Amino acid sequence: MTSAISWFEIPVLDLNRAQQFYEAILGVQLIPMDDFPNIKMRMFPIDDPMTGIGGALVHTGDSFFKPSSTEGPLIYLNANPDVQRVLDKVEAAGGKVIIPKTEISPEYGHMGVFIDSEGNRIGIHSVPAMK
Repeated sequence: MTSAISWFEIPVLDLNRAQQFYEAILGVQLIPMDDFPNIKMRMFPIDDPMTGIGGALVHTGDSFFKPSSTEGPLIYLNANPDVQRVLDKVEAAGGKVIIPKTEISPEYGHMGVFIDSEGNRIGIHSVPAMK
């Protein structure tokens, strides 16, 4: 096992709104995955789907996923090279910063936490550049 995480899903009520939010703050284009019955997804880009950790925004239209969770598991998205560049975009995109850029340690970098456009609590993390 190379990583404890292989896939994550962030539940959303409004897929278009959530897609716009994440594309705005992360500066990426999410990949539509609408080939499944009763489920629509927007996947975060990854370099190698076979070895990388993947994840998506997910809309099911039922109660299987429940957005607006500010309790329970907390996932951290990659915000390299600096979490501040992501946090600076959160409020304009419709979210709210709840933990500003905070140093974990010099070797482990920085973290921050925000509430996304759907009410989910999401963490971000960046590591220092290798010297």
